[in-house]
Amino acid sequence: MAGNTFGKIFSITTCGESHGGALGVIIDGCPAGLKISHEDIQKELDRRKPGQSILTTARQEEDKIQILSGVSDGVTTGAPILLLTFNKDAKSEDYLHLKDLYRPGHADFTYEKKFGLREWRGGGRSSARETLARVAAGAIAKKYLQEIAGISFLGYIEKIGDIQAQVDYKKINIQDVEANIVRCPDEKAAEKMIELINDVRSQGDSIGGVVFCAIKNVPLGLGEPVFDKLPADLAKAMLSINATKGFEIGAGFSAVNMRGSENNDSFYTDEKGIIHTKTNNCGGTLGGISNGEDIYFRVAFKPTPTIAKEQDTIDKNGQNVKLKAAGRHDPCVALRAVPVVEAMTALVIMDHYLRYKK
Repeated sequence: MAGNTFGKIFSITTCGESHGGALGVIIDGCPAGLKISHEDIQKELDRRKPGQSILTTARQEEDKIQILSGVSDGVTTGAPILLLTFNKDAKSEDYLHLKDLYRPGHADFTYEKKFGLREWRGGGRSSARETLARVAAGAIAKKYLQEIAGISFLGYIEKIGDIQAQVDYKKINIQDVEANIVRCPDEKAAEKMIELINDVRSQGDSIGGVVFCAIKNVPLGLGEPVFDKLPADLAKAMLSINATKGFEIGAGFSAVNMRGSENNDSFYTDEKGIIHTKTNNCGGTLGGISNGEDIYFRVAFKPTPTIAKEQDTIDKNGQNVKLKAAGRHDPCVALRAVPVVEAMTALVIMDHYLRYKK
């Protein structure tokens, strides 16, 4: 199975399954000399782990990380870093009734047709539990970029269903985001989102959402023409996350409603002689290269496909059957996706930063 490695200079290779023994990641290309601790990684994993609120899956995993190589006396050595965590609360029996069925909205059908088999226990590699490894690696990238270049990342829930947050990302911080269980810095919208998710879950259904992410203090010049454009790599990173269905950077799809005179970002030089743009419809990139302004984008997540409502599907013999799924699942996957989006963003920026500095 190919496709388990991401990045060129700063690269990660993830391994493990949702109901396997462990999940791990090998990080290659991390510069030597970075101070890193279990706590630096664990605080990010705790934002992603299951069972953290009444709106997430009831699966109880501590997701305690182990650093097994590449770090000596709390400092990276330049060698490959191996991070590992063991699964503790997998309940494979919850999936027995799904063993011979193809779940609507899941990868069961396509995995089996491609590989000739599938991991019916929790979906195996197609499970969102794989993102644990990405968040662990992203924690290292985030710390390096913050300490070396002053680059920071901010993600939050902007929309659940038809409920839209009304905030200016420049005026909020991580504390505002983590102040409630839906990770929405708009308190009034957050209350409505919680009510909506609870209502949807009570009906045995699920709902989707949009994650907004901003990258601040991005240096000018990141990105490689033609096929390794920065927004192209960000798009690939986001669309590689489970349940993603859309990506837009800057003004995105709303730009089609603008005239060129409205969409273009005019340049000006400030009192310090630094060049800026008056607006930022381009989302911090021009020609696929960072222009020095904040980079911001949105990622759309579909509703969780495993639901308690009865659905039509087929079994492995092609027979029409009814499915009413059971088990422990998030009614809205977007909530725990916020740290995953930040992690994948950091991995892209880290890789391009090292390419830029080379």
